[in-house]
Amino acid sequence: MIVLHTRFGAEAATRAALAAPGGGFSAHYLVGGDGTIWQLAEEEVPARHAGPAFWRGHTALDDRAIGIALAHAGPERAGVEYPVMQLASACDLCLHILSRHPVPARNIVGHADIAPDRASDPGEGFDWEGLARNGVGLWPAGAPDLGTGAAVRDAASLRDVRAALAAIGYRVAPDGALDPALSAVLRAFQRHWRPEAVTGQADAGTLARLLAVARLCG
Repeated sequence: MIVLHTRFGAEAATRAALAAPGGGFSAHYLVGGDGTIWQLAEEEVPARHAGPAFWRGHTALDDRAIGIALAHAGPERAGVEYPVMQLASACDLCLHILSRHPVPARNIVGHADIAPDRASDPGEGFDWEGLARNGVGLWPAGAPDLGTGAAVRDAASLRDVRAALAAIGYRVAPDGALDPALSAVLRAFQRHWRPEAVTGQADAGTLARLLAVARLCG
């Protein structure tokens, strides 16, 4: 499994903090804004990057996931954009990891995907579609955009939404009306696979994209 994160603040300070023994957050790799890659830990050694998290039935993700942090010099905010060289290096790094580890495309995710209740990175500004075009992760090519209308909130109408989210890998209750927990998961999904409309709502466009991604996950 590969999990991508964003670390905000001065790049040198970020690198020092990630490399410090006993720090609260660590990662296997750091990708700088100019595309420089630093390896901070051996891939076989667990790094403290996932925290309390869940993906496809697993919770101890620090023990099974390679963590890649993207340095971002700006203040933390939603929708940050990433330099082209940084995205290219992140893609190349993932491909290098994939050449040595058979990670399924469905298990290349963002921090927000595995911890939607507390994380939003790398956010809707990260080019997941571009990575997928180059062989990293999943993207539902040709999925229709049905807009943000016809959002549903009742339990019966949300059963297909919940089932599709669970099939992709998110932890969701099997039934129930729209609540804060489901909205957080929907925002995580939208940041990854529908970045043009991060609303936390189960609208027609989100459902179409959800079903397309769920089919890719098998």
